[in-house]
Amino acid sequence: STTTSAPSSPGSTASTTLPPPTASTPPVSVTTTGVTETGSTTKTTPLTPTPSPPTPHSTTTVTQTSTQETTTTGTGSPPTGPPTATISTTTSAPSSPGSTASTTLPPPTASTPPVSVTTSGTTPTESFTTTSGTTSVSITTVTATTTTSEITSPVSTTTSRPTATSSAVTPGESWWLCDCFKAICIEDNIIQVVPIVCNPPPKPTCANGLSPVQVIDEDGCCWHWECDCYCTGWGDPHYMTFDGLYYSYQGNCTYVLVEEINKKVDNFGVYIDNYHCDARDVVSCPRTLIVRHETQEVRMATVKPNTLQVEVTVNKQAVALPYKKFGLTIYESGINRVVEIPELKMNVTYNGLSFSIRMPYSLFGNNTHGQCGTCNNNTADDCMLPNGNIAENCQTMADHWQVVDPSKPQCSPGLTPTKAPITTPVKPCKESFICELLLGSVFEPCHGFVEPEKYYAACVFDSCVLPNLDLECSSLQIYAATCADQSVCIDWRSHTNGVCSYKCPSDKEYRACGPLKEPTCKSSQQNETSTKQVEGCFCPNGTMLYDSGVDVCVKTCGCVGVDKIPREFGEKFTIDCQDCICLEGGSGIVCEPHVCVKQNKTSCDGEGFYEVNEVNSEDFCCPIVTCKCNTSLCTTKAPKCTLGFEVHSHIPSGHCCPVYECVPKRVCVHQNAEFLPNSSVFVDKCQNCFCTNEVNVSTQLNIISCEHIPCNTYCEPGYEHQPVKGECCGRCVQTKCVIRTANNSHLILSPGEFKNDPYNNCTIYSCVKVHNQFVSSTSEITCPAFNEESCKPGTITFLPNGCCKTCAPLDSTSPCSVRERKDFIVQHGCRSVDRVVMTECEGTCGTFSLYSAEANSMDHRCSCCRESKTTVKKVNLKCPNGHSISHKYIYVESCSCQDTTCSTSHSRESRSREENDKASALNRIKRAISLTSQ
Repeated sequence: STTTSAPSSPGSTASTTLPPPTASTPPVSVTTTGVTETGSTTKTTPLTPTPSPPTPHSTTTVTQTSTQETTTTGTGSPPTGPPTATISTTTSAPSSPGSTASTTLPPPTASTPPVSVTTSGTTPTESFTTTSGTTSVSITTVTATTTTSEITSPVSTTTSRPTATSSAVTPGESWWLCDCFKAICIEDNIIQVVPIVCNPPPKPTCANGLSPVQVIDEDGCCWHWECDCYCTGWGDPHYMTFDGLYYSYQGNCTYVLVEEINKKVDNFGVYIDNYHCDARDVVSCPRTLIVRHETQEVRMATVKPNTLQVEVTVNKQAVALPYKKFGLTIYESGINRVVEIPELKMNVTYNGLSFSIRMPYSLFGNNTHGQCGTCNNNTADDCMLPNGNIAENCQTMADHWQVVDPSKPQCSPGLTPTKAPITTPVKPCKESFICELLLGSVFEPCHGFVEPEKYYAACVFDSCVLPNLDLECSSLQIYAATCADQSVCIDWRSHTNGVCSYKCPSDKEYRACGPLKEPTCKSSQQNETSTKQVEGCFCPNGTMLYDSGVDVCVKTCGCVGVDKIPREFGEKFTIDCQDCICLEGGSGIVCEPHVCVKQNKTSCDGEGFYEVNEVNSEDFCCPIVTCKCNTSLCTTKAPKCTLGFEVHSHIPSGHCCPVYECVPKRVCVHQNAEFLPNSSVFVDKCQNCFCTNEVNVSTQLNIISCEHIPCNTYCEPGYEHQPVKGECCGRCVQTKCVIRTANNSHLILSPGEFKNDPYNNCTIYSCVKVHNQFVSSTSEITCPAFNEESCKPGTITFLPNGCCKTCAPLDSTSPCSVRERKDFIVQHGCRSVDRVVMTECEGTCGTFSLYSAEANSMDHRCSCCRESKTTVKKVNLKCPNGHSISHKYIYVESCSCQDTTCSTSHSRESRSREENDKASALNRIKRAISLTSQ
């Protein structure tokens, strides 16, 4: 029986039974020398014999001390009963001299004499340091003596009991005792008591730059160092693999972050859904983090891009946090949403801008692949493809980890990138001042635990490529979170001049270093031993979160109902028309239906009135019955008034339905339209009318006043003012030709009229109306050759035209000859540009009319001066529309007197009215310039 006391637990007693050999054993004396292990982790071994496990392989260190002594004395059992060998060990320590531990060893099957065992050593306690090492075993040989005394401390409790007879133990076999002691059978009833000693090993260096963690060995006695699998992603996005390899990748599909190579967990994996977060589709940002475990799929989705607002769904159903089901827990930790799987000792965090995945090496070492790489503390194989090959870089590898996503039909798993992804800014730029904080004094306390260079490079990239999205804040945030994971908390947001500020609700306050799990009224008694901290919004000092699922800060832990209002124990209140009271214990809030005070019956008479329940300001749960007016229930309809009148209504006192009447609107009415006073009224275009303020007594409408618009009747010479149908004042219409003479004077000629120039009798002006257009002509008389010397003195005179001179008497006949003149040719409104030389036949031929007795009628003889030879010539005529036409005219070469019939011929071809007018005008012009008196 071994009794042990230690400074940390005075008076405690532990009992361990050792099975002895089966043969008869002489008295044995056992001396054990051990070491003390001190540490933060305490393991208790079973108090019953267990088979000997293999020697623990440990990379844990311990601190050895030897300040305690143990004395053990054994006694045998009486001869009459079943033989039993008992070893009693009494251990004293400075702080607990009376502590006793008792160990009983089953004796051999034969009778056994008393055994005295003396053990001196130290009590094993664990002490963790910063080095790694191996396990060593201190072996003590049991020496036999034959004494029958048992020494027991007076203040300790010694337990000694007979045990069942065990089978024989062969030399070399071993079994576990308590408190990391092992018994080994040597030979001839010699037992070795072996304390497990954890020697100091060197501390390993993790490839990801983080500190290793201490993991307890399977034997429960020692621990060893392990590098946890820790993968992060942030920004647009940047990745840090499990082994600390940094790379950036801008794909916008859904990808595998981590899956098992050899599937040990059913339906396990972590996935990320990226999207293009800028208009140029250059870079991507995380949108949804997906965690699958057995029958559950958790989606943590960003509600608004580039924010910390995250929505959580499980199997496509929104859930409230905290959530716990089927071995999976989801809760809030500061600004993060955390998915934790205790069975796998892993957690996944996401806050909308960054994520982290922590997995134990003992369960996932050398068994992961995906964009987070292979967790084996070696970056050489982090860029592993799904087929097991190693890509030249992780950007190429990342594209191969696409998964089928129905919401992204443009993505196909297995495709290689069409172009190299962007990993550095295209143009050099000045990085944001925020990035410099990573290398400065703000984060300096963390530089010795987490290297900032990779996070600084990611920050510079984000500030250059997407300068307007403030994505560089995510680099500082993930670096601060990684520092907090290493138990180094940095308050950094206050140094960003508000660029990376985080706003909390009005009832919370921001803390850069808050607890991983905020204490609540339901969990405040639990001791939180973790040194890690997280940023987020927490209840102010002096208040506490009511419960993890009720986000209300309370000063005292009473009750919180659906209205989220804190209540103190014993407080009475009304909610949802129930009278409630807050009680300590049970469900907390107990309610019963609210009872209303009886009201007097209200009757609503009269057309349009109806009963309605109104809210009682004194008791919101008990409505008041009142009478309300609803005009839609009225039967009297509003009349339809004529133009100029409108409906007026009024409700007499005490009534609901209105009384209607038509009253004048004080407007003018004309042709089914209303006009306001002083506005113009169109009656006709020959009058200016407006609506006056005067009222017609009989019609009750305003009077319309009108006056005729003034007209201008003056017209230029050659024009006359004539009325026009549809117009008020008429207009000036041309009735005569207006001719401008050579001396800039004007002649007014009527159609068919001709006149000599007042200053030149050789120029004759004429007017012709063709197609309702007035065409004026100017003719120049060309005089024949004249020699005054051929005339007799006193016979020189002017011809009747007043232009040409002659010496023939006026009554003499002129021979038939060709005469030339220059004039404009006009045809269908078109006119020659210049005067054209034209010829004609003029002269006197024999013509008479006399009575014939034989015929008893007048005898006529006509001899005309006519053309005897002509030619056809061409001239271009200019038309009013700007076009030119070619016109043919007859040119007379010679003239002679020719006989003709002096009677009206009916075989003459008919002429149009237009041609007759032109011929008549031409004849008048010819007569005007006739060279003879006839």
